[in-house]
Amino acid sequence: MRFIPTLLFFYLFIVSTNSYSQENVSVKLPDSLSHWEKKNVVGFDLSEIAFSNWNAGGVSSVSGLLKGNFTRIYSLPKSKWFNELVIRYGINKQDGIAVRKSDDAIQFNSTFGYRKDTISNWYHSAKFNFNTQFTNGYNYPNTQFAISKPFAPAYTFLGVGAEYFNKVKKITVYISPLTMKNTLVLDQRLANQGAFGVVKAIYDLDGNLISEGEKSKTELGLLITSYYKKEVWKNINLENRLSLYSDYINNFGNIDVDWQIQLDLIVNQYVRANIGAHLLYDDDIKAKEEKAGEQIIIGPKIQLKQVLGVGLIYTFK
Repeated sequence: MRFIPTLLFFYLFIVSTNSYSQENVSVKLPDSLSHWEKKNVVGFDLSEIAFSNWNAGGVSSVSGLLKGNFTRIYSLPKSKWFNELVIRYGINKQDGIAVRKSDDAIQFNSTFGYRKDTISNWYHSAKFNFNTQFTNGYNYPNTQFAISKPFAPAYTFLGVGAEYFNKVKKITVYISPLTMKNTLVLDQRLANQGAFGVVKAIYDLDGNLISEGEKSKTELGLLITSYYKKEVWKNINLENRLSLYSDYINNFGNIDVDWQIQLDLIVNQYVRANIGAHLLYDDDIKAKEEKAGEQIIIGPKIQLKQVLGVGLIYTFK
């Protein structure tokens, strides 16, 4: 019985506080009324294999991948502004071999769309994409000369078009008949080689440099992108990203392909496994091979990367 006065006091205090808050016009609106939707996902995948007196043989190795996905979406009934930053960086270490890079990417995507009414799923849209990497890339085991560097290359896409966005089916398709693609190679040695499609340097018959290679290349063409994400089975999500680009001026119909597909297997809130593949084809990217200690530039090839990882993930706003 002696607790009744104390409980009554707290009850009256809470009621009076709520009444004051409702009457005070300067009360801050709750976050749920904000037009911004924010999501941050960071994760770390780790895999390791070790051998000791293992008769079947093998090489001990350990690899790690740090990744992050940060989105900011501003939504109104007739307009939508989507922003996404994706980063990945992975390394691998094997016995007797120095640390090697296994993944490296910086990607930023921004799309603004406007529709005439709230019924249509089609938006008049403008899109900007930017892609580059954190550190130098090498054609291992040759680490004397980098085959890529930060901003060598870097790609930007800027265009206008139409975007179909279906929130229920979780699919987005963007079609732009007018997109400018800019390729940057801000390393003079790579630019002189004509890497990634820029105009290479000019030399005389004695090998003397006449003019430096250009550090940028601009194209105008057609861009089609799509994004799809769905729970295909319980606790298994499928994510698919596809980008197709063809330049109007230089060999129209020759398509640059960037396709990423991934399955996320959700163990719990913090632990996930993922299986994925990344396919690239760009006629301007010439493959390199090591012959007699020299890097020989050959024709373009399909680039394929497969990923299997298990790690920790943390989501916050």
